[in-house]
Amino acid sequence: MNLSELAPQHLLRQGGFLLNADNPDLAEAGVRSWLTEQGLDEGVLTQQIRSPSGSHILCQLEPCYRIQYLPLHDTLNLSQRWQKYRGQSLKLEQEIVLGLLAAPGVLKLGDLASIQSHVRVRAYMARAAQQTALAFKTQAAERPEAFWHYDEEHGFLLRPGCDLIEGLIAATQPEATGRLYDFSCYRASEYVILLGIAQEARAHHPELYAQLQHTCQLHAIRSGQFHEVFLTEYGTLQTPLPAHYYVPGDRLWFRNPDARSSDIEGYEGSWVIYMGGGLFSNFWERNRPFTLEAKCLEIFHWRDGVQQDANGHRFMDEVRVAQAVNATRSDPAALQTALGKMMRLRDAQGIYAEGGCIDATREFPKNISRHDCQLQPAQVHPLSKQNHRKVLAGSDATSASKRASERPAACTKAAPLSCVATAALPAAPCSL
Repeated sequence: MNLSELAPQHLLRQGGFLLNADNPDLAEAGVRSWLTEQGLDEGVLTQQIRSPSGSHILCQLEPCYRIQYLPLHDTLNLSQRWQKYRGQSLKLEQEIVLGLLAAPGVLKLGDLASIQSHVRVRAYMARAAQQTALAFKTQAAERPEAFWHYDEEHGFLLRPGCDLIEGLIAATQPEATGRLYDFSCYRASEYVILLGIAQEARAHHPELYAQLQHTCQLHAIRSGQFHEVFLTEYGTLQTPLPAHYYVPGDRLWFRNPDARSSDIEGYEGSWVIYMGGGLFSNFWERNRPFTLEAKCLEIFHWRDGVQQDANGHRFMDEVRVAQAVNATRSDPAALQTALGKMMRLRDAQGIYAEGGCIDATREFPKNISRHDCQLQPAQVHPLSKQNHRKVLAGSDATSASKRASERPAACTKAAPLSCVATAALPAAPCSL
């Protein structure tokens, strides 16, 4: 008896991802073969789901397997558990697939070719984040002049004849040029995401790559428009994702819950890329990536680094922050208190009360596979001069970086194209 015919909504409530299937038997066999190639056939359930909208293959972890390797959807310690139970290192691509299989609510990710592309993009992003090293500046921005030139109306533009991937690498990876370039964390995350998308497009969708490169010569896609064009957001404040659920290649926001220090530009919060293995990007000191605990502790002590100059302007003293962090680490009771405050879901718009720094949502790139591409860069028009009239290209990151509560209205909508309407929300079933 096919259980999917008895209780499809019950199965969909268990999470995982859903793939389109014109020929269900052939599609399911293809998925099983791909999972076997990834070394992940064990512990994975696949079910054919039929509905008025078509046939699909639901892929999810067996309950006992999920409890053993990802209890309570905790992906941060997945690598350690894999090493413990399997006696081998977990590959980045395996970690991505397992994270998607463990999604709290069903993710709709196109067909088999689409999810294969999606996994590659996430892996490109995670590796790019590991290699990214920049200079943190909120009132400055610069790019390697051999690849980029600044336009007051349209931001940093790729020079004609230059390769987009080479330009992005030159701007973010100092081995390419021998120097660090000034970025905000928000703009840095955009470059890492775009690099991952571009690397996949050049290898498997060259027409899209050509469009991306041409668009980057005409105008920069950034801030709220970048979110709308390239990303899908999943989770909401009403139905938040689990605090320890992250998939390599996720972009996420840590909010500064302290009202006073959050008024300093650049310290409203922090945008990072989850790189896998329990580590989040640190674009300013890439050899010291953040654990969840370390990131929460750093943001907690921003309140101790607030200083005021002779003109009455507040600024952040990073030395004081580092001293406070070290002091808390050496005091178990103080550490427990700080983490207890920070490892909570953040407050809503304009509220600085009992919330912590953990966001309810994550963001991931839209599908770009050749036959299920959700990007159309040639149809993206430049934003109005009013929205882009900034002294420096990175300076509008502040207004954009306050997420759903502080982000401009254009950024609050989750992109609808690559996830089910209830995308990754544990309380509600997928609607087919």
